[in-house]
Amino acid sequence: MFRFKTPQLFLLLGLIAPVYSYAANYCIAVNGGFGSGGTSFMGINFALPDDGKCKPWSGFTKTASTVILTTTGTGCLSSDGKALTVSVFSTDPAFLGAGQFGSDYIQLCPGGGTNCTNGGGTDQGTFSGTAAPETCTAKLLHLPAKHD
Repeated sequence: MFRFKTPQLFLLLGLIAPVYSYAANYCIAVNGGFGSGGTSFMGINFALPDDGKCKPWSGFTKTASTVILTTTGTGCLSSDGKALTVSVFSTDPAFLGAGQFGSDYIQLCPGGGTNCTNGGGTDQGTFSGTAAPETCTAKLLHLPAKHD
């Protein structure tokens, strides 16, 4: 029978246990972002894709003072890694109407700035305006149980 000391057991478990990698959240502010008169898009567990690749976007969008929409779509990073395009659809029957959705096509420099290959910094769609990455703060990521 095998006998392990506690440190050896933890080392063994660490070596054979699967390694999980959790993506960070990615947030985009349009027209200054939520809380500053604009809109914020939160991609939950969204990490930038590899150059020339796309990844699914899912999360929520905050706008006005209390409106939260459910948002899904795709984010693609240019082959040179300098331009991010996020195409999303958002729903909220109380805000947009039953059966209606908002669509946004956001182009920005993933690290900020405006010198990326797509010109960077624009949202064409429901919440049109200037767009930039923003820090995903705990307050911004707070999703209340009741919202409109």
